[in-house]
Amino acid sequence: MVATYFVTGGAGFIGSNLVHYLLETSPESKVVVYDRLTYAGNLDNLVPAAKNPRYRFIQGDICDRDQVRAALAETRPTVIYNLAAESHVDRSIDAPGEFVRTNVAGTFEMLDAARALVAKEGEEAKRSFRFVHVSTDEVFGSLGTSDFFTEESRYAPNSPYAASKAGADHLARAYFHTYGLPVITTNCSNNYGPYQFPEKLIPLAILNALEGKPLPVYGDGQNIRDWLYVTDHCEALRIAAATGAPGETYNVGGRNERTTIQIAHAVCDALDELAPRKGGKGSHRELITFVKDRPGHDRRYAIDPSKVIRELAWQPTTRLEEGIKKTVRWYLEHREWCDRITQGVYKRERLGLPGVA
Repeated sequence: MVATYFVTGGAGFIGSNLVHYLLETSPESKVVVYDRLTYAGNLDNLVPAAKNPRYRFIQGDICDRDQVRAALAETRPTVIYNLAAESHVDRSIDAPGEFVRTNVAGTFEMLDAARALVAKEGEEAKRSFRFVHVSTDEVFGSLGTSDFFTEESRYAPNSPYAASKAGADHLARAYFHTYGLPVITTNCSNNYGPYQFPEKLIPLAILNALEGKPLPVYGDGQNIRDWLYVTDHCEALRIAAATGAPGETYNVGGRNERTTIQIAHAVCDALDELAPRKGGKGSHRELITFVKDRPGHDRRYAIDPSKVIRELAWQPTTRLEEGIKKTVRWYLEHREWCDRITQGVYKRERLGLPGVA
């Protein structure tokens, strides 16, 4: 049976990488992108896929019930990847309502439309259908210095973004247990790689450094995250849809724990090698500037990916230093993409400051 993948948020960072990966690794499959094209959804991310006859783009909002159901009825996907989400913590501090709308209400609409679609299909289609809900490790809150998030970790979100994703996760679970919808949930650690919108740490640091601007690091720079190269994540998502068990959750992590300041140093070191500062001005590290911490900034996240490694035979393969160098090289080679992004609504200003309405 030829798969049809329906990727919500497919013009975003992880979504567009997944689209390219599916088209490359599943040579007979069809890939439908469904995206509202908000500030972070960019058709430039999909240019390499646009000429592929197996690719299709539909502009639509996951919160629009009629649009969603019409798109699913027309395309009849075998796998839905639900990646459409508001995803930046700082923006959730400024405007939490939009996060509740998209991440909670939008996920509900996708789940309910998928339930209606499956109910109309034959038994074989029902058995093969999968709904992969893509979530985050931030739903679990902050960790101590030595433990790890597992699939049994207690939900304890500390930001409006994390709380909205936690609500979406609970809806996904409920649709499996109540309606039997074959839902699989993945919770991933911090992704990085090509096509990432420059409000996030690594692309922001790259672009600021190239222009000689300060590289902002929150607080004391000792907040720890587990970093996952986006292509490794895409492979995990492909495998989860193919062999994951409905009703299960899988934590996907890169086993690359680093502090924020270590990440900033790694980016600067890669830039020193690949794009030295003009006029012998020294290391890009000199541009690092510590700024006031964001409110509710969790100290440490770290995922134990043992379950997905054991049960789905997936492994992260990209070492952090290798991945950062690949990422820096991509941004250096795609300055036109970067320029179009930064000429739009986002000017790399600080978001999520306390007291801002």
